Amino acid sequence: MGRGDGEPPGRGDAGTAGPAALSAAVAAAAVALVAALLLLRCEDAGSGAGSSMAETEALPKLREDFRMQNKSVFILGASGETGRVLLKEILEQSLFSKVTLIGRRKLTFDEDAYKNVNQEVVDFEKLDDYASAFQGHDVGFCCLGTTRRKAGAEGFVRVDRDYVLKSAELAKAGGCKHFNLLSSKGADKSSNFLYLQVKGEVEARVEELQFDRYSVFRPGVLLCDRQESRPGEWLVRKFFGSLPEYWASGHSVPVTTVVRAMLNNAVSPSGKKKELLDNKAIHDLGKADSSLTP
Repeated sequence: MGRGDGEPPGRGDAGTAGPAALSAAVAAAAVALVAALLLLRCEDAGSGAGSSMAETEALPKLREDFRMQNKSVFILGASGETGRVLLKEILEQSLFSKVTLIGRRKLTFDEDAYKNVNQEVVDFEKLDDYASAFQGHDVGFCCLGTTRRKAGAEGFVRVDRDYVLKSAELAKAGGCKHFNLLSSKGADKSSNFLYLQVKGEVEARVEELQFDRYSVFRPGVLLCDRQESRPGEWLVRKFFGSLPEYWASGHSVPVTTVVRAMLNNAVSPSGKKKELLDNKAIHDLGKADSSLTP
């Protein structure tokens, strides 16, 4: 489903799983499919509008103007699928003069394009001790998150709410002007569904920090080929893959489209203090500029 990417503790080898583990995987798949169906019924209030023709034609110029500002950016959750694609796209577009990854471990990259990427290793349980990692960034992207199956209910809340909120607080104190949060379609702090409740709660609490600009992205089911195995998400992707494209696109979106929407939005000036982009707006903005390599 549309959500952030995180760095929870590792799992055991799926190849050695016994009957109990298999049953758990099947149960997780069923829960994920039910969650996806619930999302289909959720309507996002106050959603962002799609890009106009004028905005689409202006994107190359806006991108060039943005580069000239020599801004600094940090990414939370760069080890996850969305964060990984976001980092790759940022480097390919050369949008920022300084790129910093903030995470619990140092990532290894083989390509030369990543050689100037800065990495700050932090302990998310003691983030106050790493306040310096959040200082001096103009823009921040938060793609941090985990799943209830991997971390349990308590661990999920700790990562998706507590870690995200504390990171946002330190980013604000460190001078970040534009904070971008990857959330989920249907996020609602009043929801009876824990996942959507936590997403809605963290959206609201980050808004209270009063960033100069706060952009929230609420994608539907994220379509991607993850580097890790998640049976539930595999089932959900297969479900949406079997639907007509015009219908599936209303409730799902490729990760690359999400990432490009985030960056196209970042380079576009806005007079709004808060922007809320739903799945349709993400589709429109993410596919707005045909000059980018597919």
